[in-house]
Amino acid sequence: MDIQRQIPASFDRVQRNEYGYNAKQVDEFMQRARVSFEAPQSAARPVRSADVRAVSFDPVKGGYAAAGVDAALDRLEDALALRERDELVAERGEEAWLREIGRLAGLLRGRLHRPDGHRFRRPAKAKARSYNTKDVDDLCHDLIGYLEEDKPLSVDNVRRAVFRPAVGKDGYEENQVDAFMDRVVELMAAID
Repeated sequence: MDIQRQIPASFDRVQRNEYGYNAKQVDEFMQRARVSFEAPQSAARPVRSADVRAVSFDPVKGGYAAAGVDAALDRLEDALALRERDELVAERGEEAWLREIGRLAGLLRGRLHRPDGHRFRRPAKAKARSYNTKDVDDLCHDLIGYLEEDKPLSVDNVRRAVFRPAVGKDGYEENQVDAFMDRVVELMAAID
């Protein structure tokens, strides 16, 4: 796989008075990813697909445009997930990979099958930001269709999901939903 297709040499920048991703942080992470991708055994700490999913960059004026960086990160995450799957299959066999996928899918299904409005915690603080429960529940219904009924759903639909804001107990706790959606992306990237 050609790493240059996954990680471009540079990214477009936003206007000087607009906010974008900190270019130095992006460049350092992408360089670390490039080294890790090309020679994983020589990297001090190889970049994994979970690292790509979790990375964040400070906003700065005149930084890199988020759309280009995010698209490159998505391609990189997919490539690393594929390599991780291939490594697991080569090391422990396809049955081990299938067991791991089944275990993760089982964990996710447990939460997906909770009733609407009860899938995630409600924030403890009355004024805390939260996600609209209907928006999150609608995506959860789509995920059930994907996992159990072979309905098409792209991993990018989950990555780019946007939930309307809610306040306090009117919505789901953002951190818990985000962590769950990260696991969904992990599963979908491994399957697809």
